[in-house]
Parts: sequence; C-alpha cells; structure tokens
Amino acid sequence: MRLPFLALCLIAPAFASTDMLVTTSWLASNLRGRDIVVLHVGTEKDYKPGHIPGARLVTLPDISTTGENGLQLELPPLDTLLVAFGRLGITDHSRIIVYAGNDSVQSATRVWFTLDYLGLGDHSAMLDGGLAAWQAEGREVNAELPQVAPTLFTPRLRPEVVVGAEWVNSRLKDESCQIVDARLPEFYSGANAGGMPRAGRIPGAMNAPYTTFLDDTRHFRSRDDLAALMKAASGRKMPVSYCHRGQQATVIYFVARYLGMEPKMYDGSFQDWSARRDLPVETDKK
Repeated sequence: MRLPFLALCLIAPAFASTDMLVTTSWLASNLRGRDIVVLHVGTEKDYKPGHIPGARLVTLPDISTTGENGLQLELPPLDTLLVAFGRLGITDHSRIIVYAGNDSVQSATRVWFTLDYLGLGDHSAMLDGGLAAWQAEGREVNAELPQVAPTLFTPRLRPEVVVGAEWVNSRLKDESCQIVDARLPEFYSGANAGGMPRAGRIPGAMNAPYTTFLDDTRHFRSRDDLAALMKAASGRKMPVSYCHRGQQATVIYFVARYLGMEPKMYDGSFQDWSARRDLPVETDKK
C-alpha cells in the first residue's frame, strides 16, 4: 500500500520517550485532563462490563483491513484511519493513552503503532499493565458509554516505518539493520508452521519473543531490562520486526521507540513472506 506523505505539523505537546509508558497512578491523576483521550483496546465483551471512565473502545478491525491478497491486519487507506480515530475524538491537541482491555498487550501496541504511523506517536502513550493493573488496584471502572463528537486531526504520515517483502529481502545482509522475529521459539525454529504456508523464519532473523518483554502480570519489564533485551536482539542496528501477521511485532516496535531507537515494522510479516515462494525461508532442521 502506498499512501501520500503529508508534511504537516502537530501542535500538541509531545510525550518524551520516557513518558511513552505511563503508570496507573499517572493516569488516575491526569484522567480528567481536557486533552486526555483514553483508548480501550479490545472487544465489546471486555469493554461493556466495565472500563476506565471515559475510555473509548477501539477494536483491531476498526483500524486494519484484509488486503486483496488475503493478508490480514494490514494498514488500511488513510481515509479509513482518519474516520476511525476521528470518531474517537482525537484532535491535534490530544494526549492519547492506549491500554489493553484484555490479555492482548500486542493488540494495544498495534493501535499505538498505527498512531505512530499517523504521526501521533509522540502524543501517545501505553498504560503499563492495562485494565488488569487498573482493576487490581481497585480503581474506578464503569459501563458508561462516553458521548464523543467526531473530530478531525492533522495526520503526519510516517511511511518509512512500514516496510514490505521487497525491502526486507534486499537487506538480508545489510549490516545496518537486524531482522527481529517476535514469535515464540517453536514458530521461529520451524517446528510449528503456525498456519503459515511454509514453516520457518526469514533468513538471518534473531528471535526475540514478544512475551520476553513483559513480566507475568503483563507489565513491561524495567527500562534497563528492555534495553538489555533489545541489545541482545539487534545490538546497535536498526530493528525491523515481524511476526505472524504484524501484531506481536508491534511490541518490539513500541519497545524500540520507547528506548529512543528508530525501528521499522514488516506489516505483512510471515503470512506474506511464507506465501512468496520466491523468498527464502530458514529452519533449524538439518
């Protein structure tokens, strides 16, 4: 997909990279801020019973599409994203807090990645621990549906953060970047095809399962731990993450941005790569 680049400026105060991951205490203190927009990432099933007050529901189908080639969870056209986020009340002044409404942290980081692609990443943060952490601390939830008038915001597209199969294939031996596979080891090794046309991985990819960046409570690990994990995965190179279909890979993308790096994400991921018989696949099998 090729979208026009709009070199337009946002005027909202930006989060520093260290503020891209906020605590429940921070959100509780700032929840009523005029420009705060809280996004509950999940489904009606986990949103309707109770959500953070004022949170607006966003589902992955709202912000993605299935391409003509059958690839799932692809970035849709710009107009679709403008409508999807505009109905959530986002403006150029918004400070956006994204949280996981269920166990799927990778769904929440997919929303954050999409905001970053639109040029809103510097004005968006993840709530560490998501709704589970908020509720575990006994903080208020309600079932009220916020009344949100559709709004407009100024996109500042960052098409350079999204790459395709041709870009990846041309850089398999590029010493300036490192392909990072966010899937679990069984898929990386090729022991389990995971429903993909071919089992295995992109040649030369390092395995950094997205789960290793999270603790048992689905909080992100400490900044020092995240830095060590990223160093092991990509060293000083630019990380280019992928997974099954571009969801788990956004955990690595978010962590890299949080650490001040400039990552890229292969949106089609292995569902695309493995279906392309002209592209090489590597496994641990002798």
